[in-house]
Amino acid sequence: MELEKVELFDLVQMKKAHPCHNKSTMFQVVKLGADLKIQCQGCGNVIIIPRIIFDKRLKKIISREEQVLFK
Repeated sequence: MELEKVELFDLVQMKKAHPCHNKSTMFQVVKLGADLKIQCQGCGNVIIIPRIIFDKRLKKIISREEQVLFK
């Protein structure tokens, strides 16, 4: 199994939806490392997720362009 290289500010789609009112599966990567910080594009909450779990739950990388951070 080959892992995809995720970069800062990538827009990614996850297998599981965020349990916010929008049920969004779209997240933006805001910090890289052993733990990743991803920001829900539905509600704007930032989630810290370990790299191993992130790799398992990643469905696909949508966009590699720099996105404006959701405030």
